[in-house]
Amino acid sequence: MARVLVGVTGGIAAYKACELVRLLVKGGHEVVPLVTPGAERFVRAETFFALARLSPSDDLYVHLTRADLLVVAPLTANTLAKLAHGEADNLVAEAALAHRGPVLLAPAMNPRMWAHPATQANVEAVRSRGAAIVGPGEGETAEGEWGLGRMAEPEQIYARCRELLGETDSLAGREVLVSAGGTREPLDAVRFLGNRSSGRMGVALAEVSRRRGADVTLLAANLTVPPPPGVEVVETPTAEAMLEAALARRGADLVLMAAAVADYRPVERVDAKRPKDERTWQVELEPTHDVLQSLGERRTNGQVLVGFAAETGPDGLARAREKLSRKRVDLVVYNDVARADIGFDSDENEVVLVTASGERRIEKAPKDRIAATIVDTAEELLRERA
Repeated sequence: MARVLVGVTGGIAAYKACELVRLLVKGGHEVVPLVTPGAERFVRAETFFALARLSPSDDLYVHLTRADLLVVAPLTANTLAKLAHGEADNLVAEAALAHRGPVLLAPAMNPRMWAHPATQANVEAVRSRGAAIVGPGEGETAEGEWGLGRMAEPEQIYARCRELLGETDSLAGREVLVSAGGTREPLDAVRFLGNRSSGRMGVALAEVSRRRGADVTLLAANLTVPPPPGVEVVETPTAEAMLEAALARRGADLVLMAAAVADYRPVERVDAKRPKDERTWQVELEPTHDVLQSLGERRTNGQVLVGFAAETGPDGLARAREKLSRKRVDLVVYNDVARADIGFDSDENEVVLVTASGERRIEKAPKDRIAATIVDTAEELLRERA
């Protein structure tokens, strides 16, 4: 996960920057919007903060925060001149002077302004200092003229961001198996034993893996969120169904078992609906087969196996550590589901990554960002195996 400063200056193309912020966030990055007063004439700063999933900051120096990339989109002729000559009279210009890292500029202006020798000299000045330029494209501008001056499309800018951040199709050619959701063990024809897992974490892991070029299979256990496009979805409503599907695909290079699989199921299932009456209903439960442990026992050479430990209480982390060796996995992702602000059916999570070499706490963040960090760690383990 990278931290990206997104500068938005005062052009009509500011509306396109909304999509760029969304793409960066979807890619698992932390985005800090820097919106100039001129840009706010077109799009309110609150819109960018909402898309970045941040609250407007009271930090007077947020634009001076250390970041992995500075993107300015749209870049007006005025701000381009400021960057070329080292002026610092707004957030974006100050950020550019303080930033130490890649800079990506996406110009957007009237075609005649873009063609002016002064503008072209400014472009060469910032380029000579290492800034990358994307666009502008040719087309009709807001004022009805035709020519070079349209801001590059957000997808093109995002692709250049990935290049500058060193992102590649790091999982291309790899098979990734992900489980998501919560299994339900039938009591009768309509009732079941289950849990509150929505599947958000597993779906985020599948999406991150797909974006990195992997061939992804998602074992879906009663998801309450839609699966990502471009992945194979196998419905696994019960623990037994998930075990069968997981073992059939146990040759995957990377296995991410994020689903909350039921530990117990009824010994006897009533095929019809049990009618309500005044009697008590005693249900005897038996353990289900442990999907994660079964995969650990049958793992193939070089495979990386990731388990999740949704725990409560002060001993939860200790149990997660114990699971690492007992279930023969490479990484256990621990989170405290007793907290109402993270875990089950929440958009955010806070986890501890437990490996044989140590532990790393990932502070509270949206689940797609947590997912990106988990996959980063899993990729490191894959490289070590290679």
